[in-house]
Amino acid sequence: MSGVALVTGSSRGIGLAAARALAREGFAVAVNGPADDAELAEAVTLVEADGAQATGIALDVSDLSAHEAALDRVEEALGPLTTLVNNAGVGVMNRGDPLDVQPESWDRCMTVNTRSMFFLTQAFARRLLARNRDPEVFHSIVNVTSSNANAVAVPRSEYCASKAAAAMVSKTWAVRLGPENIAVYDVQPGLIATDMTAPVITLYEERAKDGLTLLPRVGQPEEIGAIIATLASGKLPYTTGQVISADAGLLVPRF
Repeated sequence: MSGVALVTGSSRGIGLAAARALAREGFAVAVNGPADDAELAEAVTLVEADGAQATGIALDVSDLSAHEAALDRVEEALGPLTTLVNNAGVGVMNRGDPLDVQPESWDRCMTVNTRSMFFLTQAFARRLLARNRDPEVFHSIVNVTSSNANAVAVPRSEYCASKAAAAMVSKTWAVRLGPENIAVYDVQPGLIATDMTAPVITLYEERAKDGLTLLPRVGQPEEIGAIIATLASGKLPYTTGQVISADAGLLVPRF
């Protein structure tokens, strides 16, 4: 077994693709969703079908008081954690002018996309640092932020702000945990076909073909999942703190 991974927000989309890719790499995987429902159960079944020992962990990541108990449940089911994938996230409540953004939407993005990521990482890191770890086992944290950590999308300003903050959280933990031999990465997806992007993905497909991205297509969750599993498996040795721009060249400056 390569390790034990908790993937937040993994009952669908990029998170589920990451959980399945980790399963194929030999990880035991804790699949997470906000509720103990049929969607979570189906995701666990899919991950098990990829050859992994898996368990479902119902956790609203915004509930900081529940983090420790959730980590306990993972370790009781699968063994000592080695890997955390912070993938859970939310979009804006309403797309529109920043002049019209409501505090509720701002707070929701910051709470789930940034605050929850910081404090779940803190709980995970404390746990790892409190135990004797096998130096031959790769330990890592992979955060899924967004190209919007760098590129402004005016109709989703609060989302962009939360992802920019999350990107700095990744750097902070990379610096703090590097001396402890825990690698931290920031995967920044671009135009990916998920439930979150479904309302606008057809538009972005056309814009990608017209040159918005260097590769003329939108990405798939499985492609981001493969990147996450590669990082979590230690296949980019002697690295930490890297930003992986999984965006088909979206942010390459051009004249």
